[in-house]
Amino acid sequence: MNAGESIERALKDAVTKTHAPTCPPKLGSALRYAVFPGGARIRPRLCLSVAQACGGADEKLAVSTAAALELMHCASLVHDDLPCFDDADTRRDKPSVHKAFGESTAILVGDALIILAFETLAEAFAHTPQRLAAALRLLSQNTGVPMGIAAGQAWEAEDDIPLDTYHRAKTGALFAAATGLGAIAAGRDAKDWKSCGMLVGMAFQAIDDIRDVVGDPYRASKPIQQDARHERPNLALRMGPEAAEHNAADLVEQSLHAIPACPGRAHLIGKWQQQFQSLLPGTQTTPAAVQVA
Repeated sequence: MNAGESIERALKDAVTKTHAPTCPPKLGSALRYAVFPGGARIRPRLCLSVAQACGGADEKLAVSTAAALELMHCASLVHDDLPCFDDADTRRDKPSVHKAFGESTAILVGDALIILAFETLAEAFAHTPQRLAAALRLLSQNTGVPMGIAAGQAWEAEDDIPLDTYHRAKTGALFAAATGLGAIAAGRDAKDWKSCGMLVGMAFQAIDDIRDVVGDPYRASKPIQQDARHERPNLALRMGPEAAEHNAADLVEQSLHAIPACPGRAHLIGKWQQQFQSLLPGTQTTPAAVQVA
């Protein structure tokens, strides 16, 4: 079973646990709808790849950890799409949850997925309690305040929004959680992976900003030009798409250099270079090869 299949199986197992006669049918259906089918599953793949690169022997633990992270990401998307925020009609090539099931149900779906994420993480580390506290603390810090994804969303309600702080909280935080949780699952120190994960997240946000401005002919799973519509900070709007693309490539290269020493470092660098080259909008700014000691 490859990484993608393992993650989907773990997500299915987690969501299936919510199926019960006591669960309101509409809520249960909406919860499944919010998780499946998924997008690229970039964050859980990143989490799993770090655990593997660190030499993590417990594959089941790593996969369950990655699934918990993706459940949290799905929750954030449901809330992000709500009328009070992006008011997005579509997500992942289908109507957003509030469009398909109603706003009140969408709010509850997001809330339920947050709880399910922590439950899944707690169950994953049940046999390694010495790592559980670190994993719960890391996910909490990167989803709450003052610098988690909740803080990132809250910046949109402010009059003055600092671009770097906004992007670090809204996007970078969950990527930092991905690398950190992968390290914890493998018995390593999450702090060593924080900078790397944050840089990966900032690179993805830069790419997302460019796509929001110029559109993406290959991936139209959500509305574009949302930042201009909502008057939110956007790297491509601020410096222009070409300069933003160079910035994204620089962030990618920095993230590759920031990968800590680990048994699978060389493989991880090659894997991430390939991933980013497929995402960067142009062909002139793909990251340079990183020398591996």
